[in-house]
Amino acid sequence: MTSDLSGAQWFKSGWSSGGEACVEVAWLAAGQVGIRDSKNPAGPALIFTSGEWDAFTAGVMDNEFQSPA
Repeated sequence: MTSDLSGAQWFKSGWSSGGEACVEVAWLAAGQVGIRDSKNPAGPALIFTSGEWDAFTAGVMDNEFQSPA
């Protein structure tokens, strides 16, 4: 999936400590969601549909991604 990210407004979570080692999110056109590494803003970004993003965030809230160790 390819999207024009030149006008994206990236933001970090309110839980972020304000450092550079964070994940940034941008709401994109057509309901897509962009995710990138704040240490490399010119680098690649992952693009998800709104449904994929909703499933991911619901999984986070339900602790589906806990380490097995």
